[in-house]
Amino acid sequence: MARDDEGAPSLRPAGELDVGAPYRGSDRDAIEQFQAIVAPHGYRVHPVEVRGCLHLKSAVTALDTGTLLVNPAWVDPADLPDRRCIAVDPAESGAANVLPVGGTVLAAAAYPATADFLTAAGFDIRTLDASELAKAEGALTCCSLLFETPDA
Repeated sequence: MARDDEGAPSLRPAGELDVGAPYRGSDRDAIEQFQAIVAPHGYRVHPVEVRGCLHLKSAVTALDTGTLLVNPAWVDPADLPDRRCIAVDPAESGAANVLPVGGTVLAAAAYPATADFLTAAGFDIRTLDASELAKAEGALTCCSLLFETPDA
């Protein structure tokens, strides 16, 4: 399974990168420059338009290798082809920022309807109070460090 730099399942299979556009001022030229840098290393870049939020991962998070949790108000699921997209509850705009760890998905307790959607879809959901992170515009993926331990 492909993993991102935080240890969570990646939005794309290995060798493919989704990049938010515009992303903190990134424009098409910057994305093309990034593609030129990573192409010799076997990567392809897929720009994904982000609107209404700061980060791509605020709008969409990979739950597993084939399933994404998406806020369709911030990212068009059509920009994320070949994957199953589960939409957050429309009243819970920040709910797409979850943290898959092993076979469990950690979700902010502030988004119970979306947690219910995920449970109904067969995911093992554990909610936790992330309100202190939210006060600083933080969320589970950007405020977590995951470590893998070697098998004993």
